[in-house]
Amino acid sequence: MIIGVCYKPPRIDEGDESQLLLQMEEASKLGQVVIMGDFNYPDIDWSNGVAKSEKASRCVNMLNDNFLFQVVQWNDSVLDLVISNNNELISNICVGEHLGNSDHNMVSFEIMLQRQRYKGVTKTLNFRRADFASLRASLQCVNWERLFMGLDTEGKWNIFKTLLCRYTQQYIPLVSKERHRKAKPLWLNKKVRVEVGNKKRAFKAFKLAGTAETFIRYKEANKACKKTIRQAKIEMERDIAARSKKNPKLFFNYVNSKKMKQEGVGTLLSRGGKLVDENGEKAEILNSYFSSVYTSEEPDNEGFPCNMPSSSNLATGAWVTREEIQKRLEHVKVNKGPGPDGIHPRVLNELSAVIAKPLHIIFQDSLRFGMVPRDWRIANVVPLFKKGSRSQPENYRPVSLTSVVGKLLEGVIRDRIVEYIAVHNTISLCQHGFMRNRSCQTNLVAFYEEVSRNLDAGMAVDVIYLDFAKAFYTVPHRRLMIKLRNIGLEHNICNWIENWLKDRVQRVVVNGTFSNWTSVVSGVPQGSVLGPLLFNLFINDLEVGIESTVSIFADDTKLCKTISSMQDAAALQSDLTKLENWAANWKMRFNVDKCKVMHFGRNNINANYLLNGSVLGVSLMDKDLGVFVDHKLSNSRQCHSVATKANKVLSCIKKGIDSRDENIFLPLYRSLVRPHLEYAVPFWAPVLKKDINELERVQRLQLNW
Repeated sequence: MIIGVCYKPPRIDEGDESQLLLQMEEASKLGQVVIMGDFNYPDIDWSNGVAKSEKASRCVNMLNDNFLFQVVQWNDSVLDLVISNNNELISNICVGEHLGNSDHNMVSFEIMLQRQRYKGVTKTLNFRRADFASLRASLQCVNWERLFMGLDTEGKWNIFKTLLCRYTQQYIPLVSKERHRKAKPLWLNKKVRVEVGNKKRAFKAFKLAGTAETFIRYKEANKACKKTIRQAKIEMERDIAARSKKNPKLFFNYVNSKKMKQEGVGTLLSRGGKLVDENGEKAEILNSYFSSVYTSEEPDNEGFPCNMPSSSNLATGAWVTREEIQKRLEHVKVNKGPGPDGIHPRVLNELSAVIAKPLHIIFQDSLRFGMVPRDWRIANVVPLFKKGSRSQPENYRPVSLTSVVGKLLEGVIRDRIVEYIAVHNTISLCQHGFMRNRSCQTNLVAFYEEVSRNLDAGMAVDVIYLDFAKAFYTVPHRRLMIKLRNIGLEHNICNWIENWLKDRVQRVVVNGTFSNWTSVVSGVPQGSVLGPLLFNLFINDLEVGIESTVSIFADDTKLCKTISSMQDAAALQSDLTKLENWAANWKMRFNVDKCKVMHFGRNNINANYLLNGSVLGVSLMDKDLGVFVDHKLSNSRQCHSVATKANKVLSCIKKGIDSRDENIFLPLYRSLVRPHLEYAVPFWAPVLKKDINELERVQRLQLNW
């Protein structure tokens, strides 16, 4: 890691300033870097990255183009900066008092740097040497009806899994993969290896003989090697560009393969304040934290009557057909990893025609009796870093990796429930999350259209932004089942979902090391197919009895009302209290620190509102579903944010892609840059000339490349 200290005089020569920025750019290419010092840029607002002068703009553009971050946030004119190309390195930033007679404040921070450990060997299936023809032939000879005779769902599943794993081991060999200190380039194919070998042999011959003839041969081999490498890169980049629309991860994996890789889970702080870097201990710390947010329910459900509509056990064989199962197997994403049962999705995809029959029998049996095999109720949890310090467990999001086969049946049940709620109009119109023909854009346009209309009429409006704490992980299972039965779902499907949620266990995996198993007593698994739909059904009655306008996207809730007097504010407070009571009755919690109120309109009385006994904070600008919204409904901040994101992606393409072929660059621009410029654009479309020019500058920059 490179650490640099800098002082830039206020009246620095333009050439010297350009040289300083160039040195910072070159340092950022050498690895992880931290640069600190007095930069004397008072005309940069670091909270949003807006520069007010040409010199300051050059500095901001250099930082954005080279993925450098300024991490000190104190006031509008920060002079003492801390800059890094990895903002996760910097933590515990503190701006203190003046040091002696100096007019500068002390800035203290910690650098969280961990030594990488490269050890261990993992074994994976070698699909290049797989004999799928023999594997299919072996499974076609199996008499599944005779093997399944007299067995329950669990027994049938175990027989299927055992036979599939046995034949997989027989016809698909394993390959050992070591953790290398530096990963091999993705473009390193067989032709490149041959040419690199020829170059090495030619160089060795030249060193031994030292003649002009051997030197000419070495130069020819070197030239051929460079040409082959250049062609391999072009072919790789052309393939990435062609597939970037459907799979943008390919591009970022290719770019990240060229950079210094960062460990997914950093050094963690235990409850005792001790730094832990062993994988097993980190997995246990994360597992303990993830389990601590679950909601416990009382033994009974008194006070929550369950008036189930008359429903019958439908012939669930009609819910799923053999042809549908085979079609779903053919569309399984083969580049995903296996679940805890060890069945790889590539195997399911290749064997779709021969395993559709036994899976159809298992699925029918599972739906008919509501039984869920244990393998479908266990999960390996992968912690994904969100933001903040990597040493804090609360800054990681748990994503459950479950059985791929179990997800297939989840998809069938989800589609049937979606059809049912569409026919019966079960889901409220104010819910825009995870619903067909509804999205973030429809949520923003519909909600702020009403706000804008009231403001145009000269009225004041108050909007309350509400945020549930750990929403997906705290859904109480028994209360969820009450709501599912009350909407009239078939009895056997409710039983299936209840058993799917019952006795679930999970373990956290960190770099191939597992924690102990822990029971999952609440929540809908994040990473499951059914989870988002079940959450929508659980909070579907959130708006019942609310007089103010309510808009929901998954767990993000907004409450809106025109305010012309204290009586209107009291009515909005009454609705907020109703939501507070709803959350208490259904065992949900609001994160009061993240709940804010925004006052719109010149004549707003700026009333205060209480939630859980605390006064809500007032916000002048908030980020709603990824779009910046301020109390004046201006879109300049959003335009600047979008342009900055787009420029960063353009810089990533410029640095990550060696070729300048427009057939490579244009598809990457359309699939990676334009989505940033077009996301929810009907809501925040620019109207000021300076905002339009800022967005057009992104397009002109693309044309220059």
